[in-house]
Amino acid sequence: MLSLHPKTLFPSSPFHLTHRALNPNPNPRFPHRKAVVKTNHCKAEYTTERGLQFETGESFFRHESATGRDLGVLAAALYKREKGQLRVLDAMCGCGVRSLRYLVEAEADFVVANDANDNYRRVILQNLRLVESGEGDERRWVVTHSDANRILTEHYLHNDFLDFIDVDSFGSDSMYLRSAICALRWDGLLYITSTDGFSSGGHRPECSLAAYGAYIRQMPYPNEIGLRMLIGGAVREASVLGYHVTPLFSYYAYHGPIFRVLLQVNRGKLSDKRHYGFVSYCHGCGNSQAYTWEELGQMNCPCSYQKGPRSLVVSGPLWTGPLHSANYLKEMLDLAETWGWTGKGTGTELHKLLSRMVEESDPKLPPGYINMDEMASRAKINSPSLETMMGTLRKVMRRVGHKLLAMPSRQTVP
Repeated sequence: MLSLHPKTLFPSSPFHLTHRALNPNPNPRFPHRKAVVKTNHCKAEYTTERGLQFETGESFFRHESATGRDLGVLAAALYKREKGQLRVLDAMCGCGVRSLRYLVEAEADFVVANDANDNYRRVILQNLRLVESGEGDERRWVVTHSDANRILTEHYLHNDFLDFIDVDSFGSDSMYLRSAICALRWDGLLYITSTDGFSSGGHRPECSLAAYGAYIRQMPYPNEIGLRMLIGGAVREASVLGYHVTPLFSYYAYHGPIFRVLLQVNRGKLSDKRHYGFVSYCHGCGNSQAYTWEELGQMNCPCSYQKGPRSLVVSGPLWTGPLHSANYLKEMLDLAETWGWTGKGTGTELHKLLSRMVEESDPKLPPGYINMDEMASRAKINSPSLETMMGTLRKVMRRVGHKLLAMPSRQTVP
């Protein structure tokens, strides 16, 4: 039985660090701290995340993205526990902090830290040297400087498949999707990113069409549309190769903005074609609805007769199914609690996030949502509190459920 307890590194000096098996976040109140170290040659700035100290150098780095890194590490650790192995490719590693965390906290057997900018080589090596690199078959990590598509294609051509691929890209560049799927082992995990808030908001539909094959119109929930657009693009690329993808979790962060999705890739066609279709929104009444390909040409809103057909806008094709897997998220939450990542301080936010994702995992939930202030405005009443609204909805759902259970089952008349 493999232990999932991460090994944490603490420095005895800025350039000499030891390997100790301790809590991955020994001080949850201060998970991110900076330390400036002066030497005879230069001034180096060090940052601490979950107890790991590293240098950012001149690379692009955001403290706000720590939650996305937490989620990736938890997912990678679960894969290691289930499969007994973990080979990771960090295709756009920046300063190498994600690669370092995969090595230490997820206990990855091997990590490829790649970044096309070879100016980052010194800082990446400096950070990864906290873990013994090893030699030959026992090698733990390697640093490369190639285009993401090139290194992914090389792994595919050499049959050197990866278990976990993390592509933290910028904008709506989806060129890497097909090569990443090819380089991934069956049942492997693909952690992808988009930072294109303009396309998800429907401001550049021609760009979303070129990148993800989806024509996006303006809707009041662009954060959700961005996630569904990203998943839909992966669904399209996977189907070309004879694969299908399953979203395990979807994460949106306002800074950036950032859309991150963890996908499980398997061989075979999409099991349920209904999950790849279209989403409509009515500006007249606020109704949202999902449509399948078979329903093309039949899109309308119940209020269209009063408001006119121009009030209905349609986006797609994109992912219309569940954005998360409840069972998978519960495993992530259990692991986070075991590691002490959900206690007081910043751990509270991670616990709230994972718990909210579990609630959003209900496959019966339709795409989109209606803002409470918008509902109150349409009804010309004061907006109720969130607690009151949720409590009322739960009561209604329980009543509906009881009525359905009390109804006699239909029987076929011979």
